[in-house]
Amino acid sequence: MDGHDSEDPKQSTADMTVFVQNLLQQMQSRFQTMSDSIVTKIDEMGNRINELEQSINDLRAEMGVEGSPSPLPPSKTKPGEGKQDEGSA
Repeated sequence: MDGHDSEDPKQSTADMTVFVQNLLQQMQSRFQTMSDSIVTKIDEMGNRINELEQSINDLRAEMGVEGSPSPLPPSKTKPGEGKQDEGSA
């Protein structure tokens, strides 16, 4: 039995080595999958931020084309100011 016992630790060590190698390969694969997923999500977020910035710029452009951001209509204020300027001149 001593001969069998001396071979058993060698086999046990070999089995443990294979087990650890497989475990490390699985962990590496999972980390790679998570890393790829994170990079993909970051890219998607970047695209969404770019789209949001473009939408904001579009809204700003629309506001600039439509007139002043003041809620009061500028047409009523300007003719009154124009009349005052004409009267004082």
